[in-house]
Amino acid sequence: MIRIGNAPCSWGVEFADDPRNPPWRRVLSDCAAAGYKGIELGPVGFMPEDPALLQDTLAENGLTLIGGVVFRPFHDPAKWDDVWDGATRTCKALAAHGARHLVIIDSISPRRAPTAGRASEAEQMDAAEWTGFVDRIRTVAQLGADHGLIVSIHAHAAGFIDFEPELDRLLSDIDEGLLKICFDTGHHSYAGFDPVAFMRRHMSRISYMHFKDIDPVVKARVIANRTGFYDACGEGIFCNLGKGDVDFPAVRQLLLDAGFEGWCTVEQDCDPAGGTSPIDDAKANRAYLASIGF
Repeated sequence: MIRIGNAPCSWGVEFADDPRNPPWRRVLSDCAAAGYKGIELGPVGFMPEDPALLQDTLAENGLTLIGGVVFRPFHDPAKWDDVWDGATRTCKALAAHGARHLVIIDSISPRRAPTAGRASEAEQMDAAEWTGFVDRIRTVAQLGADHGLIVSIHAHAAGFIDFEPELDRLLSDIDEGLLKICFDTGHHSYAGFDPVAFMRRHMSRISYMHFKDIDPVVKARVIANRTGFYDACGEGIFCNLGKGDVDFPAVRQLLLDAGFEGWCTVEQDCDPAGGTSPIDDAKANRAYLASIGF
């Protein structure tokens, strides 16, 4: 059975300490009101780290905690303490609620931000940097496994796991038993690759899905202008599902053909101070997915 969830980033929550964030209780109640049965943790510290308080509020809203993301600078060895802090706290929170998915994302690097969507221009790590980078990802993956979690890698615009060849390289360097794929349809399109074609090649390793759509007009403009990722979010690069260039009926068919079971989580990253209505977008996205059989 495929279940559909949502995530705090659809309410503009990218960083736990952003004063523009909506109240965490409102995100949970909005998520439930929009028709979802599960939600991600969001950046650790946004929701309470007291398991009893969070569990009571999840239960009040009929929500399951699906998993959580460690969105930290894995590319920077000088920031390992920050990466490890985020990883340990996230694992502890997920394990306390019986959540299943730990998602690893290399956060945005100034070295890569100008070439988001431009694979041929992107700076690459040297051999020593790559070895250290992979070791840090493997260490956090092992931490997640030790907490009983399914650990996956998520490609993200403007990080060092952005483009398909980098993702393929990492997947070959870390054992499939330790590291799966959290496949984000929108980021794959943003990077300039075909999400459906990638899924066909790697379906057996995909343990978790992020559903995101891309406005092709905005995508072309922000890539041409070398617009920063969060500015691109503010310009609406991530549109409502079914309004962009991702072929969601084909995505659905691939999941069904593979016998995929578990959560697919909607993520429509937006500016927390923007003019959109997150709950209206969340309702529209749930309605679209229902219309194609999810």
